[in-house]
Amino acid sequence: MEQIYNFSAGPAVLPQPVLKQVQEELLSYKGSGMSVMELSHRSEWFEEILAGAEVLLRELMGIPDNYKVLFLQGGASLQFTMVPLNLAHSKKAAFVNTGSWSQKAIQEAQKLTEAVVVASSEDQNFHYLPEIPEVPKDASYLHITTNNTIEGTAFFDIPQSEIPLVADMSSNILSNDYRVEDFGLIYAGAQKNIGPAGLTIVIVREDLIGQVPDLPVMLDYAVQAKNHSLYNTPPTFAIYVAKLVLEWIKSEGGVAEMERRNREKAALLYTYLDQSKIFSSSVEPAFRSLTNIPFHTGSEQLDALFLQEAKRQGFINLKGHRSVGGMRASLYNAFPILGVEEFVHFMEGFAVKYKGGKIYV
Repeated sequence: MEQIYNFSAGPAVLPQPVLKQVQEELLSYKGSGMSVMELSHRSEWFEEILAGAEVLLRELMGIPDNYKVLFLQGGASLQFTMVPLNLAHSKKAAFVNTGSWSQKAIQEAQKLTEAVVVASSEDQNFHYLPEIPEVPKDASYLHITTNNTIEGTAFFDIPQSEIPLVADMSSNILSNDYRVEDFGLIYAGAQKNIGPAGLTIVIVREDLIGQVPDLPVMLDYAVQAKNHSLYNTPPTFAIYVAKLVLEWIKSEGGVAEMERRNREKAALLYTYLDQSKIFSSSVEPAFRSLTNIPFHTGSEQLDALFLQEAKRQGFINLKGHRSVGGMRASLYNAFPILGVEEFVHFMEGFAVKYKGGKIYV
């Protein structure tokens, strides 16, 4: 099989050992004669999978006992609605606007409560993270996006807040080693570092749920927690794969080791970009993401040619988000360092061939 390096921002690359185990167990899970996709979510087999996934996630992230772990559906985008429904209590919600996904969260919250932007980096096209002033004490929570998948920025120092801190951690959960205690609620789509699309993780402090009566039942954290994420049929296969990924992360040394590797991978690419004569990154160095690295040549024609040649060499899914253009390399936990080394080597060759940013044919 031809070697492919998948730089997709999500759904993203999964660990090879996990994919092999899924293949081996696909037709008959643990001798059951049934695929995981066929197991009842009320069966002992799946209850073991679900419980095991929660135990592993708690261990890897150091989740305290007074936090609930929920395995939900609807993607992180549904959480833009669920968070204000469950936490706002008719009070305002405070937001830090650092890019496209922050803006979507703000827009959805505005439909339910007053959404106040307390800091923003929009003035410089989101190429940095803003300083956060004192947050209004009468706000119900402060919302941040810990990693901006499209813009390529990330929080490394978590803001301290007297009100609950809510984080969309979709693109760097289990990649950056955060303290769960610093947050009131964390949510993350699974399709970047945890497993396949269709699963969303919510980690929420117990005192923040069950405070709003008569919520739509599927949108109520208290109902989901009381039913251990089994109020209705959960995304069983996605949870199964997530458990295998969590086992892989543990076997590889845990979240701290994932962050160390991600720093090493990102440093290779950023070091090359900073000395390159045709490629560049617009993100201020202090705020650069470890997992999503946008870059460009400054020429749409040259960008397009680069993407074509990269694809021919097995470097795929590098096209930047449609809102910003250019290229984007997503280096999630399962992406190998060898892939970054070979990619940088390819970029060096491309730069020599098209020196000075001019297209010679």
